[in-house]
Amino acid sequence: MSKTSRRRARAIAAALAVAVVLPATLTGCTQVADLFAALPGQAGGAGGQSVVVATPEPAASASSKPFDSQFTYDGSVSLTSEVADGLEVRLDVWAVNPKRTMEWSSTDEKQFGFAINVVDNRVDEKAVLTQKRRVYLSSVSISSQTAQTSGQVSNPFQFSADPRTLVPSDTLRSDRGLLLNSFQGGLLVPTTSIRQLPNDTYGITLEFALNVAVEGTANTDSSFSQQTVYQYLPIAIFTDQGQGASAGTTGTSSSTGRAPGWGQSTGSN
Repeated sequence: MSKTSRRRARAIAAALAVAVVLPATLTGCTQVADLFAALPGQAGGAGGQSVVVATPEPAASASSKPFDSQFTYDGSVSLTSEVADGLEVRLDVWAVNPKRTMEWSSTDEKQFGFAINVVDNRVDEKAVLTQKRRVYLSSVSISSQTAQTSGQVSNPFQFSADPRTLVPSDTLRSDRGLLLNSFQGGLLVPTTSIRQLPNDTYGITLEFALNVAVEGTANTDSSFSQQTVYQYLPIAIFTDQGQGASAGTTGTSSSTGRAPGWGQSTGSN
């Protein structure tokens, strides 16, 4: 038998082995399709709507931070999601009251604001709208999940709105939603509140879900596609006793909104 024949025989044997194994685990095309559909970021739904997941859902950290949160560390955060090549949706979130995020406890009202905008990096920032790829926002919703020392989980905060109802009537909009990259700017929600949480809460994660229509080619109505963008925002929650001790021992962190001890290196360098 020649070398070529031997290679062909081995390839056929390997294919037969796969054919024998697969029916024992996935019997039919439906199961295979379901397996791939379950993977993150796969397109779903009859309309072929794609899903963009910009950041992974965070978990409580066992490090020096009680609940790993850049928002708590800085008092604000900017999260970006690429919805097309060079086209980004930006979500900015900031603490309103109290601005000192180390004072965010389970019992007090916690206010934050957020804004949603879009940047087309393919064109100059001052380019006219017909040169930019348009992005419309049709809905924004926020859900929540607590991290509690008891191991229980609750969903105390919910927000859902059509952005066209949150802005002046003269803003640019269509059946696709509110236009984010107009000269008027995107969506601004100056303040919304997270109220009382379970007493043993040490962190809460907000999930932002943004339904957007994205233009594939600038000034081409036929090139729009639907996407859902998810962003996760972890926020640390402190006990009343803990924040009282922090306020008594910290002199500089109050102006930055940072929790005491966060961002301080313990190494020699």
